[in-house]
Amino acid sequence: MLRSALPALLLATPLAAEVPVTVTDIAPVQGLVASVMGDLGSPGVLVPQGASPHDHALAPSEARGLQNAGLVFWIGPDLSPDIGRKIGTIASGATVVTLADLPVTQHLATRDEVIFEAGDDDHGHDDHDHDDHDHAEHDHDEHDHDGHDDEHAEDAHGHHHGPEDPHVWLSPDNAAAWLDVIAETLAEADPENAATYAANAETARAELDAAVAQARETLAPAQDARYVVFHDGYQYFEAAFGLKVLGAIKLSDATDPSPAHLFALREAVNRTGAACIFAEPQFNPRLIDSVTEGSEVAVAELDPLGSTLEPGPGFYPALITDLADRIAGCTGG
Repeated sequence: MLRSALPALLLATPLAAEVPVTVTDIAPVQGLVASVMGDLGSPGVLVPQGASPHDHALAPSEARGLQNAGLVFWIGPDLSPDIGRKIGTIASGATVVTLADLPVTQHLATRDEVIFEAGDDDHGHDDHDHDDHDHAEHDHDEHDHDGHDDEHAEDAHGHHHGPEDPHVWLSPDNAAAWLDVIAETLAEADPENAATYAANAETARAELDAAVAQARETLAPAQDARYVVFHDGYQYFEAAFGLKVLGAIKLSDATDPSPAHLFALREAVNRTGAACIFAEPQFNPRLIDSVTEGSEVAVAELDPLGSTLEPGPGFYPALITDLADRIAGCTGG
């Protein structure tokens, strides 16, 4: 009797939910998701180390990874236009979380000035009041993943000039808020491991808080130093740590600067005695020579994607620490 009842008993037992196949767009997002998944799984990443999400086109292997995903966490089409054009069709069966569109995500307006009036009271952010850019005021359809927003003008290079700076992952406040969303999304897909996801998110938040505290201490001596970045991808980091950036060689969408832009930036570097210019591994550094001409400003490397860092659960705190160390080291802090 027991022998004949056993197969029926097994068939009546609900199958355990599997950990969802999870894909992310860039390494910082992969690190945050990995910290929540912990030992349960390792999320994939679409933009490889050393590539720029602004113009990266998905390789066939990356497209296959996206096609197999059950969950996708990404910043959004303003950062990665090619992914934005393909995600709705390639990952049509996946749950897609567009982090830039979340209500918890704080935004700063895109800057188009050559010289940033960093450190001045009238620099346009009202003490970094993110509420001036209330996400609800913009027509973002969280289900529209084609990357073609009529509000976002597109230039000849295919870059999108959106009203909001898309480098939102460099705000530690955004990263901390996303940890909860990531844990909740994973728990909905995999209820059996909900408690693990929640506990991992709490641990990750504590590690992030410690990294932010250490970065504040590291950057304290560099508060008054002015420097130039290769492209305007660090505004959220600047806002979080009160840094004074003179300007950027390329704007937020990484379009090439005009000769007039380079001339104005070179004049500002010579006039202010900027401490450092930061190159980026994703871009050709030849434009730096146009800005350093006639000055003895130091040149170092800064990377908002952390291409030299070890992928995995500890990536995001390591990124915050790495950026702080590099900025302080080059500016003399």
